Amino acid sequence: MKIIVLGAGQVGQSVARSLAAEQNDLVVVDTNVDALKHLEEVEELQTVVGYASHPEVLKEAGAEDADMIIAATDSDETNIVAMQIAYSLYRTPSKIARIRSAEYAREKDLFKNDNIPIDTIISPEQLITDHVERIIEHPGAIQVVDFADSKVRLVGVKVQEGAPMEGWPLSHLSKLLGNIDTRLVAIYRGTKGRGDEKSSNGSTATRQEKNSLRGENKEPAEKPIIPEGKTVIHADDVIFFMGKRRDTTKVMAQFHHDEVSCKRIMIAGGGNIGLLLARKLEERYEVKLVEMNLERSQYLSSMLKHTQVHTADAADLDLMKKEYIEAMDVYCALTNDDEANILSAMLARKKGAGKVMSLINRPAYVDLIEDEMIDVAISPQQITIGALLTLTRQGDVVAVHSLRRGEAEALEGVAKGDADTSQLVGRCISDIKLPESASIGVVVRGDKVMIAHHDLIIESDDHLILLITDKSQINGVEKLFQVGFGFV
Repeated sequence: MKIIVLGAGQVGQSVARSLAAEQNDLVVVDTNVDALKHLEEVEELQTVVGYASHPEVLKEAGAEDADMIIAATDSDETNIVAMQIAYSLYRTPSKIARIRSAEYAREKDLFKNDNIPIDTIISPEQLITDHVERIIEHPGAIQVVDFADSKVRLVGVKVQEGAPMEGWPLSHLSKLLGNIDTRLVAIYRGTKGRGDEKSSNGSTATRQEKNSLRGENKEPAEKPIIPEGKTVIHADDVIFFMGKRRDTTKVMAQFHHDEVSCKRIMIAGGGNIGLLLARKLEERYEVKLVEMNLERSQYLSSMLKHTQVHTADAADLDLMKKEYIEAMDVYCALTNDDEANILSAMLARKKGAGKVMSLINRPAYVDLIEDEMIDVAISPQQITIGALLTLTRQGDVVAVHSLRRGEAEALEGVAKGDADTSQLVGRCISDIKLPESASIGVVVRGDKVMIAHHDLIIESDDHLILLITDKSQINGVEKLFQVGFGFV
């Protein structure tokens, strides 16, 4: 596809890299010469210097024959005007815009070709809010995403030492879950935290039994493993599983034994994300919101019904002590400043907060601090990219989520056609030729959610939910959802 990305900020750059890596023809537009120079020299992308909403700039970028324009500048108004011009002058087929203001997004009939011609609105603030809310619902999780109209949930969780599955081969999971069915689709293994494996009778395994159970599981740090029945689960493994949404808590408990219900939450930062999150949580939790700006904190107090709003620096130790930070089940640092978020989150963790999350825009910071200093790093770019990638996928792909800071991807696709025109329909799971790093976790047929066991036969209109740990193999997965010549 020929795609124009307007805006070379954090989101624009991340989107451009991801789309270019999938062999799309990319052009990036911005007024920031230094940012564009970096994209040209390091990423080898085409760029155009200029204002994204100017007709001559769009023409220079190739809007006359572009398949898609993604407006991702920091200005809602610039994005809106650019989309109007692209439609009026060039009838661009697909127009996607980042709209941050809730005031615009609230008017559902505003964005139509007869009014403002935007096909799809991406709201990073709303996406981030939903992401954080899902993690709060499952305190032991590091990532939670939903598929198939929220019937299916994919969860990433770090295995705790002493958890029921720690030290056991994966085949043991069914004994713990009883009639609950789930599917582990990936394991990410580091080099530390090896626990004792259990033998078949439940005692600590002998050295010979350990070697037999481990097999070839001595993997380099963070290498993804496709799980098998004999794969032994170690402490500090990060596992991803899929299943029915209602079963999430029971499955998580086998890998993360000390999950407790969340009651008290402190949010640092009263910007758009902080306000949206407090609104969503205040009816169900005890929420405290910290905002440094007095005028903003007064506005927040007027907008929130049950949230305690404090005017203070989020990293103020006296405030943390006064508000009993050690009693907080979750601490969310959501200001616009990465350094402030990291510092306040580290202090909250040191002072005894339960789970600590921090919004971090710079990817380089994430690897430095996640796990060692905070529990969950929230990347606006990766959350936003998932929504954008859904719109650029080939075949009948209806949902995409970026995982592991962009290294992996989970997607939902719809099987179409018949046994003659489809690589999926009429075939058992075991007969489908998947790329090496891909794994089908769940199949949804109407309202029925089915774990993807090897003998399950795919039917037309089934929704397949997959995890791909190597993004270079995405094209191979997309092709599975494309019907052959002759299908009507």
